[in-house]
Amino acid sequence: MSTNTTINKNPLLLGQGLPPFAEIKPEHVVPAMTQLLAEADEEITALEAQVQPTWTGLVEPLDRLGERVTWSWGIVGHLMGVKNSPELREAYESVQPQVVQFFNKLSQSQPIYAAFKALKASQDWDSLDSAQKRIVDAAIKDAELSGIGLEGEKRDRFNAIQLELAEISTKFSNHVLDATKAFSLTLTSKAEIDGLPPSLVSLAAQAAREAGEENATPENGPWLITLDFPSFGPFMQHSTRSDLREKLYKAFISRASSGELDNNPLIERILQLRQEKAQLLGFASFAELSLARKMAPSVAAVEALLEELRGTSYEAAKKDLADLKAFAASKDPKNSDLKHWDISFWSERQREEKFAFSAEELRPYFPLEQVLESLFGIVNRLFGVTITAADGQAPVWHEDVRYFQVANEQGEAIAYFYLDPYSRPAEKRGGAWMDDCIGRAKITQADGTTTLRKPVAYLVCNQTPPVDGKPSLMTFGEVETLFHEFGHGLQHMLTKVDYADAAGINNVEWDAVELPSQFMENWCYHYPTLMGMAKHYETGEPLPDHYYHKLVAAKNYMSGSAMLRQLHFSQVDIELHHRYQPGNGETANDVRNRIAQTTTVLPPLPEDAFLCAFGHIFAGGYAAGYYSYKWAEVLSADAFAAFEEAGLDSEQAIASTGRRFGDTVLALGGSKHPMEVFKSFRGREPSTVALLKHSGLVAA
Repeated sequence: MSTNTTINKNPLLLGQGLPPFAEIKPEHVVPAMTQLLAEADEEITALEAQVQPTWTGLVEPLDRLGERVTWSWGIVGHLMGVKNSPELREAYESVQPQVVQFFNKLSQSQPIYAAFKALKASQDWDSLDSAQKRIVDAAIKDAELSGIGLEGEKRDRFNAIQLELAEISTKFSNHVLDATKAFSLTLTSKAEIDGLPPSLVSLAAQAAREAGEENATPENGPWLITLDFPSFGPFMQHSTRSDLREKLYKAFISRASSGELDNNPLIERILQLRQEKAQLLGFASFAELSLARKMAPSVAAVEALLEELRGTSYEAAKKDLADLKAFAASKDPKNSDLKHWDISFWSERQREEKFAFSAEELRPYFPLEQVLESLFGIVNRLFGVTITAADGQAPVWHEDVRYFQVANEQGEAIAYFYLDPYSRPAEKRGGAWMDDCIGRAKITQADGTTTLRKPVAYLVCNQTPPVDGKPSLMTFGEVETLFHEFGHGLQHMLTKVDYADAAGINNVEWDAVELPSQFMENWCYHYPTLMGMAKHYETGEPLPDHYYHKLVAAKNYMSGSAMLRQLHFSQVDIELHHRYQPGNGETANDVRNRIAQTTTVLPPLPEDAFLCAFGHIFAGGYAAGYYSYKWAEVLSADAFAAFEEAGLDSEQAIASTGRRFGDTVLALGGSKHPMEVFKSFRGREPSTVALLKHSGLVAA
């Protein structure tokens, strides 16, 4: 068979539409990307030779060129997250350098940069709308932050740094996945599973069966506990065996910190390269480079917000810990000195006693199907869109993946999304995320006609899978996570912007991206929404009312500690990317321990290597940007306060405020600065009052 026919049959070369997941194999990656990049390279050269400083002569052809590559590479990246395998990794790593080089070349093209500058200076500028202007401004800024102004040795060094950073962050991520997978705890006696809820016992028996213990049953074991969150989290909360909790906790906090999977040297190298990259571009630190494309005006502004929140939450967290110690000691005087691995366990006992319910007893009321129905219901009431199952209309990468359609009030399909809900520790990375599969855009065909390309989102969670014939019964935390990711999905799917580069979450400043997602979490505590969702999966009886009041009361249980934890991560991140000098005697971990003195009430253990698994900042997009969660939470709490002020009991008020939110925050995407978007929704700039109130840290 000649290579030509092979290439023609390569599903990664389709270049548009829904990915044909059933046909894509790891061996398609290298030939597809090699061919695509070679073609795209020729297209850049051709474009550079005849580029016009106009929208149609510059932005549109550039879009088409970039999109062919991102369509294929996006699928490969998606599969790395949800269907990881040694073969896929090898293929990914072998073409990643060429992909990085391609995007470097594109962003460092002098003729293209000159055309953008000329467009901005031309008479055409005034005829562009705000979205188009934002796209041009972003392209100019991105080129400048991608080293367009560098020449000779400096440019070569910059490109070498980009390449090395991409490789190291992939390696970092793989190490965390492998280290998480490598550890497990096999329990064989009833005494070792004491305290564990039935849902975890079933999951652990299923994990043991998958690991080769084909006769494992929930009743007689053996049971396999892993570092994957649906297993690790409940074990730490419920196991009465402090010795086993200690073992598991120490394994969790030391992931990827020794042996072949050690991320410590990678961390130092990443920080060193980022610092060097920032200096090449004329910034004093990587944090300043990072903020050049964010909503926060400066490092000082970020640190001021973090400090304002830290001041309030530190005292609250200290009191949380003192209360917890007193509670544990009241049960048994031996417990007066709580260790790190005791915190989850005793917080859960105290929560049960204080609010008279456990997270576990709510699970039967939250089967996935019902939660989805309720989520789709509130989205319909807020934004007027209708969501229906469209399974079978799109190829999927795993049999558990669902596909849905989103329609507007006229009943026309406007978007679609995939939902991959369950944890699969062997091949899927932890956490939850939304990613774009296809972005909205008006496409002009060769004959001049235009068609609207509808957005498609990937929504990925890692919740408890269906076990032993029961549906996926969710913890309330998993319900919140689903609502959160769906908020990102809504911004991607309900955008009204017709230019790919500013539609949905594209071109939205990173520290404003969490606004819609954190906003959606609030609806989990909205009485009609929650009570409409929570029905027992066997009997159909609604969640007894007293649980609702307890959930609301428990919402701010230890909220000082929860906020302090996020502030700890954010401050460590900013410090490492702003003041830390790698190789100056202090390690990244020393920095973390120094900051822990004012941002933790229980200092980290000596073996705590949390940074080695901190993928957000070392393998994701949150470098010098972890503070974004808090920055955006100020925005989202204030946005939800608009609904509270309008009246949460009134469906009419919810609908009209919802439409306004939909027409601004969700519709405008990256077409305007997020502060303008926020003000167009709220009528003023954001304030921290709502967040502190919602967290119970100031009196409502």
